[in-house]
Amino acid sequence: MQFALINGRIFDGEQIHQDRALWIRNGRIEALTDPARLPAGIDVVDLGGHLLAPGFIDTQVNGGGGVLFNDSPDVAGIQAIGRAHRRFGTTGFLPTLISDRHDVMHSALEATRVALSSVPGVLGIHLEGPFLNLQRKGIHPAAMIRGPEADALALLRGLQGEGVTLVTLAPEQVSEDFIRELAQAGIVVAAGHTQATYAQMTQALAQGLSGFTHLFNAMSPLTSREPGVVGAALDDDNSWCGLIVDNHHVHAATLRIALRAKAAGKMMLVTDAVQTVGVPGREFELLGQSIVREGGRVASPEGTLAGSDLDMASAVRNCVRLLGLSLEESLRMASLYPAEFLRLGDRYGRVRAGYQASLVLLDEQLQVQQTWIDGVASD
Repeated sequence: MQFALINGRIFDGEQIHQDRALWIRNGRIEALTDPARLPAGIDVVDLGGHLLAPGFIDTQVNGGGGVLFNDSPDVAGIQAIGRAHRRFGTTGFLPTLISDRHDVMHSALEATRVALSSVPGVLGIHLEGPFLNLQRKGIHPAAMIRGPEADALALLRGLQGEGVTLVTLAPEQVSEDFIRELAQAGIVVAAGHTQATYAQMTQALAQGLSGFTHLFNAMSPLTSREPGVVGAALDDDNSWCGLIVDNHHVHAATLRIALRAKAAGKMMLVTDAVQTVGVPGREFELLGQSIVREGGRVASPEGTLAGSDLDMASAVRNCVRLLGLSLEESLRMASLYPAEFLRLGDRYGRVRAGYQASLVLLDEQLQVQQTWIDGVASD
C-alpha cells in the first residue's frame, strides 16, 4: 500500500518545507521529495495547503470520550480513549492509570498488552502511582497509595519487549534500589506526587529516573535554600519534564521561566486528560469522587485539580499564543520530545524516511483536519 500527500506545508521536525510531497508506503515514510519524483500512477491526497506535522504523542492520558482508564481497564476502554484524543491530533499515547488496586493494575497492563497490536496509536502504559507521597497525593485516593509490593517489579515488567512502561513514583517512598531495578528492566521512571528534597532527587536521577510528571504540580517547589523537586528538574540537563499548558495548572509566566531555565529539547507537552475530553457535561466522577468541569478546568468541589480537560492540539495552540513559543518548537514539544523521552525517537516525532507515517494535518488556526496512524487515515 502506497500513496502520497501533496500540496501542503510539511514540518519535518526541524523546519517547514514548501513544494514537497510525502511518499508513504506500508505505513512508513518512504521519502520527502519533489512531487515530480513520485512514482507514476501513485494515489495522491491533496492537503489543500494545510500544515502536515508529526502526530502528537501524549504520555499522560487518564481518559477521554467519557471513559476513565481506571473505570475501564480493558481494550474497549483504551480504544474509546484513543478515538477521542485522535480527533485532536494525538496519534500516539500511553493510557494512564492513577493509583488503584493491584488487580486493577494487572488488568490495565494486560489490556495494554493486547491493545498494542489492536488499537491504533497505543505505545504502552503509564502507571501514575500508587508509589506516591500522601502529602502530595492531589486527587489520587489516599487509600490506594502504598509502597511497592513484593511482586511489584515482576508486575511492572509485564510489557517488557512489547511496549513502553512509564512509572510515576515518589523517590522518597521507595527503596534506594527500586528505581535502579526499574530502569535496568527498561522501564521509564518519572518523579511525581512527591515531597522529595533536591538531594533525594539527585540520587534518584543517578539511579535512572529520567522524567518529571506534570512539572510544578504535586511536588516540592523551588525555594531559596531548598531547590526541591522543581529545582532538581530544571537543574538537570538530561531529564524530561511534562508540562500541562492549559492556563490552569501552571501560570504562563512560570512556564516561560521554566522553559528558559531547562536544557533545550527537554520540555514536552502532556494533557493529563480525564474522561471529559471530547464529550459534553459538567459533572463527572473520578474513582468515587465528584469532579466538576468549568471553564476548561476540572477539579473536585473543594478545588483540587483532577487531571485536565486539555487536548494536545489546544496545548500546542497555547504554547504559541500564551507562551510566545515558535510554532516549530511547540510542535516538537508535542511530538519529537515525548518520542525521545519514551525512547522512540528513531520511529516517531519526525517526517523522515523510515519513520512511522503517524501524522497530523493542521489548518491556519492549528485546528486538526486529519490524522494518519501508521499510514491509515482517520475516518
